[in-house]
Amino acid sequence: MFVWKRSLSILAVTALIGILAACGGNGETRNNAASTAKPANNAPTEQTASDNEPVKLRIMWWGSQPRHEATLAALDLYTKNNPNVTFEPEYSGMDGYLDKLSTQAAAKNAPDIVQLDPGWMPDWMSRDQLIDLSPEVDVSKFDEKLLSGGQLNGKQYAMPLGSVAFGMVYDKAAMDKLGIANPQNGWTWDDFFALAKESKSKLPKGQYFSLDYGGNYFVYSAYQYAKGKGQVITDDGHFNVDQATFVEWAAKFEELRKEGLVPPADVNASDKENDPQMDLMAAGKVLMRYSFSNNLGTWDSIKPGAYALVTMPRAEEAGGWLKPSMFLAVTNNSKYAVEAKKFVDWFVNSQEAADILQTFRGLPANKDIAASLEAGMSELDKVGLGLLRATEPDGQKWSAGAGGWTNFIDKDWVLVRDQLMFEKVTPEQAFEQLKEAAQSYEK
Repeated sequence: MFVWKRSLSILAVTALIGILAACGGNGETRNNAASTAKPANNAPTEQTASDNEPVKLRIMWWGSQPRHEATLAALDLYTKNNPNVTFEPEYSGMDGYLDKLSTQAAAKNAPDIVQLDPGWMPDWMSRDQLIDLSPEVDVSKFDEKLLSGGQLNGKQYAMPLGSVAFGMVYDKAAMDKLGIANPQNGWTWDDFFALAKESKSKLPKGQYFSLDYGGNYFVYSAYQYAKGKGQVITDDGHFNVDQATFVEWAAKFEELRKEGLVPPADVNASDKENDPQMDLMAAGKVLMRYSFSNNLGTWDSIKPGAYALVTMPRAEEAGGWLKPSMFLAVTNNSKYAVEAKKFVDWFVNSQEAADILQTFRGLPANKDIAASLEAGMSELDKVGLGLLRATEPDGQKWSAGAGGWTNFIDKDWVLVRDQLMFEKVTPEQAFEQLKEAAQSYEK
C-alpha cells in the first residue's frame, strides 16, 4: 500500500479515443457508478444556488508553482463563464498539506473542494468526509480502473485527475559535465548502487549521488517490490515488510552515507522537493531523486534543459508503478455541494479546462482529453509520456490498500527514517521498531 504513490501495471495510458466529453456546466451530465449504499448519516443537505445568487467555493490543492498558476487560471475562466461563482483558493507544497487539511476537516471547516492523494481515499471515504458526486459529474470517459480508487459501496466520491509513472529524475547536465554515465530505462538496483560508487571520484566536495533513501517509505517500497517481496502493507491491513530485504536496503544506504555519496543527515533533512531554494537537486547538491512522469516541466522551470527521467530501478521484478496521480472531491460540509460538483465536472471533463491545466497533474484521466492533449504535447511532456509508457508493460500493481494506516506511514515510519538517517539505530533495530509500531494498526 502506498499513501500517495502506488502502482498499476494494468493501468495503461487509457485508450485515447472517442468524442470530447461535455463541459457539464449545465448539470445535464450522468454518473455511471452504481448507487447501492445507503446515504451516510452525516451527509449534508445539498443546496442549490439560484442563477444569480453569489457562491464562493473554497478549494485546496498542493503542487508546484506551474500547477498553482494553471489551476488559478482555470478558476478565473470558470468564474468568467459563471459570474456568480468565485473561489477562495488554498494551495501549498506537499509538506504539511495533509496535516492542515485533516485539522480543518476535524473542525468541520474543510474547503468545499479538495485535492486528495489516492492513498488517503480509503480513510476519507470510510469516515464519510466526502459526498457522492452523482448525478452532476459525468464519469463516462474514465477507465473503471482509475475510477475505482474513488469509489466505496458503489458510489463515486472522488474523480481521478490523471495517471503518472513513479520513476527517477536526474541532473543530466551535471552528470555529463562530470563524466558520469546516464542511467537507462530498465536499469537495476545493482546498477544504481554501482553507479553511485563509480561516481565517487568524480563528485566535487558538497555534491552527492542521490538523496539518502535508506529510510524512505516510497523508495523502499519500490525496492521490496523489485525483489519480489510484494507490498509493504497488504490490502487486508497487515504489516508485510520483509526483514532481510529491509535490512539489506538500509545497510546499503548506511554504506553510501559513510562513503559520502548521500548527503549528511542534517542536509538531507533540509530538502524540500520542487522548492527552488530548498530542493537539494535544484541546488545542485544531488544528482538524482525519485519523481513522477508529470513533474519534468516543474524541474525544467527551475533549471531549463538540465534534467531527464528514467525508470525506477528493477531487480527480479519492476520497481516502478503507474497510479492515479490524485483525486478531486467535494467535502461533506460544503454549503453549496451541487455547485461544487458542477465545478468538478467542468474541471475533469471540459476541453477548455484541460487546455489550461495541461499535464501538471499527469496525463488526464479523461480519455478524450488525454487524446486531444497528446497530439500537441510539448517535448517535455513527451519525455514524461515516455517514462509512463516505459513503466506500463510490467509496472507494479497499484492499490489504495487498507484504510487506517496513514499515520503509520506519515508519522511512525518517518520517525524511524530519521533515526536511521542520523544513525541512532541500526537497520535491524529500525525494522523491529517498525514491526512494533505496526501492531496497533493491524486489522
